[in-house]
Amino acid sequence: MTAVAEERQFDWRRGGAAAGALFATLILLGMVLLVALSNQARDTALNQERRSYDVTLLTRTVDATIARAEAALGRFVLDELPDKSGAIYSDQWRLAELQINQLDTLVRRNPDQRQRVAELRQLYQQRGAELNEAALAALKRKGQGGLLIYWQTSKDTNKGPGPALRRKLNEIADAERAALRASMAQTQFFSAEADRLTDYLSWLGVIVGLSAIFLGLVAVQNVRQIAAARREAETLERAVALRTLELSEANAALKQEAQERQAAEAQLRQVQKMEAVGQLTGGIAHDFNNMLAVVVGGLDLARRRLNGPKREVLLHLNNAMEGATRAAALTRRLLSFARSEPLMPARVDPNGLVTGMIDLLDRTIGERITIETDTAPDSWPIFVDPHQLENAILNLAVNARDAMNGDGAMRITTENVRLAANQVGDIQPGDYVRIAVSDTGCGMTPEVMERAFEPFFTTKEVGKGTGLGLSQIFGFAHQSGGEVGIESTVGVGTTVSIYLPRSEGAEVRMHPAMSRTEAEPAVPGARILLVEDDPRVRAATVGALEDLDYQPVSCSSGAEAIRLFEAGDFDLVISDVIMPEMTGPELVRELKRRRPDLAVLFVTGYVGDEGEDLVGHDLLRKPFTVHALATAVATALTSHPPQPQRKAG
Repeated sequence: MTAVAEERQFDWRRGGAAAGALFATLILLGMVLLVALSNQARDTALNQERRSYDVTLLTRTVDATIARAEAALGRFVLDELPDKSGAIYSDQWRLAELQINQLDTLVRRNPDQRQRVAELRQLYQQRGAELNEAALAALKRKGQGGLLIYWQTSKDTNKGPGPALRRKLNEIADAERAALRASMAQTQFFSAEADRLTDYLSWLGVIVGLSAIFLGLVAVQNVRQIAAARREAETLERAVALRTLELSEANAALKQEAQERQAAEAQLRQVQKMEAVGQLTGGIAHDFNNMLAVVVGGLDLARRRLNGPKREVLLHLNNAMEGATRAAALTRRLLSFARSEPLMPARVDPNGLVTGMIDLLDRTIGERITIETDTAPDSWPIFVDPHQLENAILNLAVNARDAMNGDGAMRITTENVRLAANQVGDIQPGDYVRIAVSDTGCGMTPEVMERAFEPFFTTKEVGKGTGLGLSQIFGFAHQSGGEVGIESTVGVGTTVSIYLPRSEGAEVRMHPAMSRTEAEPAVPGARILLVEDDPRVRAATVGALEDLDYQPVSCSSGAEAIRLFEAGDFDLVISDVIMPEMTGPELVRELKRRRPDLAVLFVTGYVGDEGEDLVGHDLLRKPFTVHALATAVATALTSHPPQPQRKAG
């Protein structure tokens, strides 16, 4: 019985100890839980404090951004110049809108603050409407209109959307500061509670013993880890949600901005294209009318003087021919602007070229303008395309005439100069010949001089210029290894100088078709098949070939040409390049299958037709003179001599 009693007493003690340990453990766990809850409440209060700090700081940031935008607008309306002040105003005002959106995100859990942010956004839009009215007035350059509107919207510091906007920002900040004070009080309270419970927990751990302390420490550690993991998970979840919302809003804003920008760019391209087409069309008509005036006037005078002296008739006919040649050169320049026509350089005496153009310039720019020349007696030779150089000088003369309104003095000079690197534009160091055209016209402003070489840019009225003259002179000079410079003073005049490199080599032989000799080479009696779809061009070419003692046979299509070729013997085929149904290169391929050694001369009115199909063949450009036709035909026949006549039987 005693043993049983002792065993029962041991069991009771063991059970009591276990119950006491369990009770102490439960108390310990309860206190640990209270500490954890206190810490969690303190962390929540700290998060509230951080959010309040962020909201208060963001309200000040919005206020500062709006102030910078209004200051930039003030500078913009005061200067009335579309400089970077307008861009700063636009960027800062949009930035303020993004910051208001961020503010709305931060206060989304506070209904009162969200209502205040909504009112703030409405005031922002009202203020933006006032400022945009001032910006638009300044952008349209309505005198002091933009400044007056801006002053009216800013003079009253108590009324209007601007002061109300700042008051609303202050109201939001004040509300957040009140919430911040409450959060700080909660933080202090929970911190004190956590400290007090921690003290109790320490005394209880001493009483329970080392075992209970060990178990309690393990439990506390586990609970703390669980609580920390939960808080971290919640924080991470909130951060992910906030970031996802921000990314969604930013993505939507970027998509909308991209669509708006794409539409604006498309509209701008259309406007620029229509403006360029209008300028080009009017300028072409203006330049062609000048050329046709020379042609029509020369032909009319020649017809009136048919019974007069032959020399006078020939003079007027030569003037008409020269005008037609200039019109053809203008067409070639327009086509080469887009297709980069290759130059045909030759060794040129600049003094002789300028002197030879005086009569043409006199007829072109009118009698009220005095032309003076000052050529260097020892001018160096240059290696350039003479036609392009003549066109450049003629363009500069026409620009000078327009700048002087048809009345004034123009001076053309040639000079040998030695230039250092980049002394004029991007020029390389070396010896150059300077050909300058000066006028006493209205001059150019610095802004106009900066854009003078831009294609389609012109200060003339619509129909008075294409805007291609100076840009083509710039391209010709660079393609020839030179540079172009402009010196101008408003109200005094302008000097445009073309710098071309000095030619050191021997004289280069030009292509026979470009030769200006009077002799017309020919191979009399040669049989020629002419393929041309335009009846007037075909008739004129047949007449010219007959005058040159050739035997031409003409047709208007590739199919008809093949039939004629199979029925007769021909020494040369002259074919247009662009024809309906069958092009010139396609026709020549068919004829070459029948006779590989056939001589071929292509004729075209386009620039840039030198494709693979034309490689190895002679090419003559429209319009052409009889002399150019004779030279090109003789060259083609010389490279492929005529075959003996095949006799029947």
